[in-house]
Amino acid sequence: MARMAHALIPGTFDPPTLGHVDLVQRARRLFERVTVGVAEHPTKAALFSRDERVALLNACFAADDGGDLGTVVVTHLPGLVVDGCEALGVDAIVRGVRSGTDYDYEAQMAATNRALLPRIDTLLLATTPSLAHITSTLVRQIAGMHGDASTLVPPPVAAALRERFR
Repeated sequence: MARMAHALIPGTFDPPTLGHVDLVQRARRLFERVTVGVAEHPTKAALFSRDERVALLNACFAADDGGDLGTVVVTHLPGLVVDGCEALGVDAIVRGVRSGTDYDYEAQMAATNRALLPRIDTLLLATTPSLAHITSTLVRQIAGMHGDASTLVPPPVAAALRERFR
């Protein structure tokens, strides 16, 4: 089966979780190129700065050579996701869906993005069941209370969380 050309996986990734990494790895099997776009949420205060999140994601994928799946590019995504799609020349947006609540939100976002940029489709991938309970919010709460979130995040993120809440 031929893979599509270029996908964007947008998100705040604050912090990146094993669910995020799984989504990127699965998208790499479907697309020739995958760009992870680190966005800023206009109403949320981030635990990690944009540059820290970009660095953490790069560290998560640094040891992952991808074999015949190509590489992952991590970049800052300023402004609207559809503006990022245009600037990066992507063909589709990929988002993970953990639950019906996620689906309702993501379907609305997909429809809005398509209204703003009709050539862009959004591919919703169901989360791997063993990772469906993981959210960045949960990870921040556990780490903020000095709990061990290392089973929920990649090793570079676990180290950064330990340092942040030391």
